[in-house]
Amino acid sequence: MNNRNRLVLTVAAVAVAATATAEDRPLDELIVTGTAFGARSADELVQPVSVLHGDELARRLAGSLGEILDGIPGVANADFGPGVGRPTVRGQQGSRVVVLDDGLPVADVSGEGVDHAVAIDGRGAAQIEIFRGPMTLLYGSGAAGGVVNVGSFRFLPDFAPSSFARLDASYSPNGRDRQLDLQAEHALHETFGLRGALGVRRSSDFSISGFQEIDQTEGRRGRLQNSSISTDTASLTGLFRQDWGHIGLGGSRWRTDYGIPEVFDPQRLRGDGADEFERVTADYDRLDLRAEILAPLPGFTSLRLKSAWTRFEQQETEFEFSRDTGALEDLEVEVEFENRELQGRLDLVHAPLAGWQGVIGLTFADRDFVADVPDSEEESFYIRPNRTRTVAAFLVEERATRFGQIELGGRFERERSRAEDLGRLADGGVTTPDGALVTRPEQLPTRTTTPVSLSAGALVRLGEGHRLRLATSRAQRTPSAEQLYAFGRHAAAGTWEIGDPDLARETYSNFEISLERHLGRLRYDLTVFYNRADNYIFLASEDDGNGNPVFVNDIGNRAGEGATVGCAPGDGGLCRLRNQLVINEQADAEFYGAELAGSFQLTDGAVPLTLHFSGDLVRGQLREGGNLPRITPARAGVGLASRWQGLDLRADLQRITRQNRVASAESPTAGFNLLSLDLAWALPGTGAETTVYLRARNLLDEDGRRHQSFFKDDAPIIGRAVYVGFRSQLGGR
Repeated sequence: MNNRNRLVLTVAAVAVAATATAEDRPLDELIVTGTAFGARSADELVQPVSVLHGDELARRLAGSLGEILDGIPGVANADFGPGVGRPTVRGQQGSRVVVLDDGLPVADVSGEGVDHAVAIDGRGAAQIEIFRGPMTLLYGSGAAGGVVNVGSFRFLPDFAPSSFARLDASYSPNGRDRQLDLQAEHALHETFGLRGALGVRRSSDFSISGFQEIDQTEGRRGRLQNSSISTDTASLTGLFRQDWGHIGLGGSRWRTDYGIPEVFDPQRLRGDGADEFERVTADYDRLDLRAEILAPLPGFTSLRLKSAWTRFEQQETEFEFSRDTGALEDLEVEVEFENRELQGRLDLVHAPLAGWQGVIGLTFADRDFVADVPDSEEESFYIRPNRTRTVAAFLVEERATRFGQIELGGRFERERSRAEDLGRLADGGVTTPDGALVTRPEQLPTRTTTPVSLSAGALVRLGEGHRLRLATSRAQRTPSAEQLYAFGRHAAAGTWEIGDPDLARETYSNFEISLERHLGRLRYDLTVFYNRADNYIFLASEDDGNGNPVFVNDIGNRAGEGATVGCAPGDGGLCRLRNQLVINEQADAEFYGAELAGSFQLTDGAVPLTLHFSGDLVRGQLREGGNLPRITPARAGVGLASRWQGLDLRADLQRITRQNRVASAESPTAGFNLLSLDLAWALPGTGAETTVYLRARNLLDEDGRRHQSFFKDDAPIIGRAVYVGFRSQLGGR
């Protein structure tokens, strides 16, 4: 057994073996909203869930959703520079992890590209819920890896006692990172109120510990070039409530401009297309309708309706050095993405019947997706335009028992996907390392799939604050648009990707068991899981035969096929091998691992001291042999927290271990340590609830790289960063 396994298992053994000696003090009740039954206590759920809210959420708030969740057992940040941070759950990421905005999918294109940001303002969240493992039963076949539900205050059915405004502002010298969030509520009448929110983030390039690229030995140190960010968010919601229920209508906007970090040395500019970088701009508009009707029909307790219309547009623009002006100039828009989607969900909760209480649900989604290269005659676009329609019905039933409760569920889904005919863009192809010429047909047949999901679970109350959760599920997932229809250069990601329209649907058989204790000095949650995946789809880097990835030029040519031959100034990407060739492959796989989070109350009294501990381990491998790419390495962490009067203090150290279990054409990643410090002081006598805080991240200034990131060799984590800020609320009491 290696050292990292010993570390995780030792901490787990201490947690399970220790006994409580202090008077029991139960945890505050956590209410989870992303369940089939609506708002429920986390202690009543069969499915394990992590909930961030209150002080813990405030301590974690950061610029991206991945940053906020990074370090929670089972969850990591698969960043592509500071502008992109998408959560990885149990080694799975992309379209397999569904991000919800108040219970409905965000409906952006973050699942269709590793360089795409999630179109949501995590800093404006009131609560974030993380469901690990397949959640296809409630949220469709895309949720095979997990679900992250970002809940805001926009559609809460109850108004505050009085109007209020909340402000959170922070600044860090690293990157001159400025962040501000404002929320307000005003009740015009006891039955009607308005809620609004604004968010702003601005930064320059961030500082890092050493060189930017992993094999870089000269050039500029200490700066993550082209990492600046500009993001704006806004929302306005009206809510009407009566004794029969409530209805809300709201609109929101999210806009961002961020860079894809690349090394840029002005002393070596050549003006031949080699000296360039990519920036991404995106606009996201969303209109939401929410309603709940109490006792809508005899035998039913409530009917809930959720619907959203979204429009998402994104441009990836190339900037190149001009020898005429001596500056970087906007060269061209390399790809445009557009996603329009209408989605809805209807849940009908029935009253207890023969001891069973349940939910009947219907969902639908109509998605129109386009990715194209404007005015291109020779460079292929990234993903074939397509339209996908999905309808589904599900049933979840639960029953109280003498030992706790049991839950059963099933879902039937029908998805129909139609890809656009290509015309002239069907020309061209790429040669794989085994010599096969891959081309794309001009026409593809309409795909119709019917994934089915089944689940069963039990919650067993063992006494003395202990609970045991058992869950098993069979889930099916249809391939994403990227996996089916990709064929061409994705400039900002630095890849030339090949999809496969004949990919089969995936089937998951998941088993997990959780033991938790939430009373006494020692409290913990320990989970072990096994997930068997048939026909698992993964993005594989092609091997050149020497253990290195294959690179092609902008139209898919390898060395000897026109690339790197006859280069002249201005030829740019047509003569340079700058795009990593990646192919969506399919094989049987398995995932297994363990997760632990807990605390131990060391001292009580006026200055209590609490020890926090955590760890996780996930393995992802092909059943015929070999490792899956970009699997999160094992991690373990400890922390100390204390409080004195209005001052809160916490220090945490996390060890991210070395990842040696790598896939073909993938390199190992060194381990590193993350030390953080949090201070928060509630100011007395200000007339408002005001807290000033300090958050310090990566205090050791480590040159760390995230193995789960496709971009790990090109950009490390940002260096030491200290944020100072304040939170204040006026009114609402």
